[in-house]
Amino acid sequence: MSHDGSETGRPNGLNSTWPSRTLPAWNGAAPSELGTDAETATPDASSPGTPLWSRWPAVRLRFPIGGVVLGVALWVALVHALAGAPRLDASWRADLRGRVEVVASGEPALRERVGQYVVALTGTDGAYVGAEALALNRSPRWIVDRARLMHEQTLQTQLAAVLAQDTVKLSFTDGASVTLHPSPRGVAGLPVLFWLLSAFSACLYVEALLVVSARSSGSNWAFAAMAWCQAGNLLFIAVETTYESGLFGPLVPWDTPMRMAFDLCSAAAVVHGACLYPRRLKRARTIAAAGWTLAVAVAAGTAAGWLDAPWWWTQASAIALGVASVGLLSWSYRIEPHPMALVLQRFGILTVSTWTLMTLALASSDRWSNAGQNVADVGTVIWYVFFAATLMLVPFLAKPQAFLREFVLVGAVSTVATSLDLLLTAWFSLGAVAAMTLALVIALAVYAGVRPWILNQLQGGTRFTTERVFEQLYRIAREVEVRPDRTPALLSQLLSELFEPLEVNLLEHSARRARVAGEGAGLVVPLPALGEQGEHTGSMLLRFAHGGRRLFTAEDARLTDRVVEQLRRAVHFDRAFEQGRSEERLRLAQDLHDDIGARLLTLMYQAQSAEMEDYLRHTLQDLKTLTRGLAASNHLLSHAAAEWKADLTHRLQAAGVRLDWNVAFDVDIQLSVVHWSALTRILRELVSNVIAHAQASGIEIDFRLENDRIDLTITDDGVGRNPRTWSHGLGLGGVRKRVKQLGGTVEWVEAAPRGIRCHVTLSDLSTRW
Repeated sequence: MSHDGSETGRPNGLNSTWPSRTLPAWNGAAPSELGTDAETATPDASSPGTPLWSRWPAVRLRFPIGGVVLGVALWVALVHALAGAPRLDASWRADLRGRVEVVASGEPALRERVGQYVVALTGTDGAYVGAEALALNRSPRWIVDRARLMHEQTLQTQLAAVLAQDTVKLSFTDGASVTLHPSPRGVAGLPVLFWLLSAFSACLYVEALLVVSARSSGSNWAFAAMAWCQAGNLLFIAVETTYESGLFGPLVPWDTPMRMAFDLCSAAAVVHGACLYPRRLKRARTIAAAGWTLAVAVAAGTAAGWLDAPWWWTQASAIALGVASVGLLSWSYRIEPHPMALVLQRFGILTVSTWTLMTLALASSDRWSNAGQNVADVGTVIWYVFFAATLMLVPFLAKPQAFLREFVLVGAVSTVATSLDLLLTAWFSLGAVAAMTLALVIALAVYAGVRPWILNQLQGGTRFTTERVFEQLYRIAREVEVRPDRTPALLSQLLSELFEPLEVNLLEHSARRARVAGEGAGLVVPLPALGEQGEHTGSMLLRFAHGGRRLFTAEDARLTDRVVEQLRRAVHFDRAFEQGRSEERLRLAQDLHDDIGARLLTLMYQAQSAEMEDYLRHTLQDLKTLTRGLAASNHLLSHAAAEWKADLTHRLQAAGVRLDWNVAFDVDIQLSVVHWSALTRILRELVSNVIAHAQASGIEIDFRLENDRIDLTITDDGVGRNPRTWSHGLGLGGVRKRVKQLGGTVEWVEAAPRGIRCHVTLSDLSTRW
């Protein structure tokens, strides 16, 4: 993933600065759906500089297949070696005084000795080992003191050498001895836990192969390194479970240095991945190299015996690298608020905290009893299972797997509980029951707090109510019907209120359904087919939901699909409804023209006086204006203004009132029949009110359209006073009602030096008409 950490490193089509969290940035360019990371781009296969990985698809196919074949071969060899390794058919237990007691055995000679204590084991060639070696049932990896570590490794080696003999003599405290013949356990004798842990290890190993083969990037290789190291740890633990005492002989010298190296390399890989994902940071190579250098140096010093306290070096280095990775993810989030950075940061904090707590618990080893050692054994195994499960969850965070997610959190809490149990026992000398009870209470409290803290980034959610959604859908449908070209902007406005993204970008290609992109960072939304031809016009990309504070989920995609489908249906329904209204208006206009118009024309020719004829002529003119308006679906503002002026001039001249008409507009817009009809009736009612009540000699009408806003002012020089005391009947009440339906305001005030001024304001016309 290629970024330099600066804003200039952002690809074309994305914002150079982060916009306000309340208003997303709208860009017409089409950025990568997978985010701003340059590693997501697909290189040209024909380019000479293109990596072999991309130019040869067969390599990408053969790599996982070859890796699986190699893994299966090694696993089969390990199973064969474990099945053929010699063992004594018995189980042992060390008491508080360090004596080793025979607990059970399948050997008849040894079964009689159940409950007695073993002193030593002697091989055919005289090889000897003390009975304490039989109590060794865990890896020396978790022994803090170096002297104890070296002593236990020596005992493990001696025990493996004795068991490799043809016969083994067990000496007891009463002076008696029993001679046994070590025998292989066979494949069927391998415990269930071995199969479970080795299967878990295999799943993690294969997942890493698939991630790397899907896309060869630095962050994917870092993930693979972590996964393979933890798969190795799980495999070592699986081998440990096959022995009632001691370890598999050939692995004894490799167990501790290899497992420490696995842990250190995992921590270094975490730092490496945090430098590259979700975006590449400045000096990423230098930071990653520093992390790997520390890990390799400590691992080499541990293996070579150069360090006086290898356990402390390993634990402290892993904690330092973990803290560094959390800091790098915080830095990455400040540069680009990618929600995945926040998710990984929180998982990192949880992991580092759990590792630190377990380190403190293990550091209290000098005070442990044998029961405490067993708890520590369980705690370390749970830790590795927890960390491995976290790694398995990472590639699926954009599609949260509920079971695996809960398994990870339960694993973390279990590690916390066992570590707290050891700490409470060692530091406060609590009893076993009291310590475990208190540890469980604290661990459950941690779980209750951590679970919503982490999962809030993964789960969808919106503060939008259903009523609000339908209100917005209806408004957008009406606007899109008039201005289909505004569909992207209007839909992005609705989705921005739903998800609060930081960016909204227009994509050229079409999408059939909404889908999550960029591992949860983005959501691709198809633009609905709202045009007359019903063709998709592209799609849009929403990035960084809730200001980069959470991931998009599959539920968000389903919700978006429903919203888009409802918008499409609303537009089609409104269009059909409007067509029906238009046809009905046309029918009414035709009936009025043919019926009422003909009768008025007949009455005009039969008028008894000139005044009656003139009155009928004006009425007929009004009827023609009305029918012409009903028949037309839209009216140019300039044509409507000319008709209004002609109509009002005739009426005012008949009443002996002077008209001053002023019209100005910056754009000649189309008025729908609804708005044309409402404005016509508003003008007529206001003028009629002046003629009937004002006793005015003149009236001034000023009509202006500027910056998507209509200002209509009607001023008379009549006798009207104090509009606040007026009782609004059908006339003025109708004016208020029609202005409100248009989304505007109306106000009457006294004019100077005399008369009344009425001011009508209609704003944001493009979003209403």
